[in-house]
Amino acid sequence: MQKAMQNNYVLLNNVEHADLKVLEHYSPDSGDGAAAVITFPTEFENIQREYPILLRKTPDDGDYQAVAILGLQKGENLFLGGTAAESNGWTGHYVPAMIARGPFIIGFQEAAEDSGEPPQPMIYVDLSSNKLSRSEGTPLFLEFGGNSPYLEYISGVLRTIHQGGGVGRTMFSALDELGLIEPVSINIDLKNGDKHQLSGYYTVSEERLNALDGEALHALNQAGYLRGVFLMLSSLGNIEKLVALKNARL
Repeated sequence: MQKAMQNNYVLLNNVEHADLKVLEHYSPDSGDGAAAVITFPTEFENIQREYPILLRKTPDDGDYQAVAILGLQKGENLFLGGTAAESNGWTGHYVPAMIARGPFIIGFQEAAEDSGEPPQPMIYVDLSSNKLSRSEGTPLFLEFGGNSPYLEYISGVLRTIHQGGGVGRTMFSALDELGLIEPVSINIDLKNGDKHQLSGYYTVSEERLNALDGEALHALNQAGYLRGVFLMLSSLGNIEKLVALKNARL
């Protein structure tokens, strides 16, 4: 078995990385083959159109986090496989932010000690990523040093992740305090007789949501969480889409 390469994140800059390019293609070999990917309330509007949104507990602290379901079994992403010449390998219309970010993350750079400024978010790039190239792909910087349209897009993706992480933590904590989160197992029967089960996940209880009093509903709405709840619940209809994609491959 080939040993996984360790990450090598460095602060992105237009001097050392002037000729750095990104290969905009999604594939299992590029690390895009997970059956579930973390998602955030800041992208629920786009996610719920194509992917089921469920919750799971983080292994370290047991907090809830949202995930977009991309496949029915481990290591299966049913949205990979675009074969047309112009395809980037992703068959969905919207690529979840945690996948779209590619080899980039937000890191924090300490300000000068006497400035009184908080650490500033900056873009870091993983130089060990196989999605990077010096000879082919989409450039990160323009000829004279400005950000390329692609890098501006990545900045927006990272902003979605950075802001969404905080929103998600407070939103799911509020839902948990109201007793709205419940475990769910989803049984799936395929046309060839195979059976799969999505287990270990959680969702919002519609029954408990409907039983909330006006004050609690108003508080959720004022905080901006109620719309996110409705988007999560409506996204569950996409499970049928996953089943159709899976059946089409059998």
